[in-house]
Amino acid sequence: MRFSVVGSGYDQRQVDSCLDELGIRLSRLAARAEGAAAAGREWDEIRQEATWLSGLLERLDLGDVAVTRYAGDAARRDAADILAQARVTLDEAREEARQVRERAYADAVQARRDFEAALYARRRREAWVDELLADVTVEPVPADTPTAAAGTGVPATRVAAGGRDAEAGPPSGWDGARSH
Repeated sequence: MRFSVVGSGYDQRQVDSCLDELGIRLSRLAARAEGAAAAGREWDEIRQEATWLSGLLERLDLGDVAVTRYAGDAARRDAADILAQARVTLDEAREEARQVRERAYADAVQARRDFEAALYARRRREAWVDELLADVTVEPVPADTPTAAAGTGVPATRVAAGGRDAEAGPPSGWDGARSH
C-alpha cells in the first residue's frame, strides 16, 4: 500500500482505513485458522482412533487374514444353517397347527350335527308321546274303588288304609326302604 505524503508524515485517514482493512482481514484469517485447527483436531482424533483400532487388532492376534476370513465364513454358514432349520421347524409347526385347527373344526361340526340329531329325535319322541296321550282320556276314580292291588291285601287308597288324610305322613315305623 502506498500512502500519500503530507507535510509531516502520511495521510492519517489512509493509514486508519488501511489498518481497519487489515484488522478485518486478520479477523477473517483468525476464524479460518480456528476452523482449520478444529478440523485438524478432528483429523487427529480420527488418526488416534484408527491407531487404537490397529493396536486392538494386533493385540487380538488374529493371525492369518485367510484363517480369519474362513472362520467368518464358517460362522455365516452356521448361522444360515440355524436360520434354515428354524424356518423348517416353524413351517412344520404351522402345518401341525393348521391340521389341529381343521380337526377341531371338523369335531365341532360333527358334535353339533350329533346334538341336532339327538334333539330332533327327542322332539319326534315328544310329539309321538303327545299324539298317544291325546287320545287318552282320564276319568277320576272314586277313592273307595277297589283296584288290582285290592286282591293282594294292600289298600288301594289312603281312605281304604284306615281313613288317614292326604296330609298325614307315612305310617310309623316306615323307613322308606323296601324289603325283598
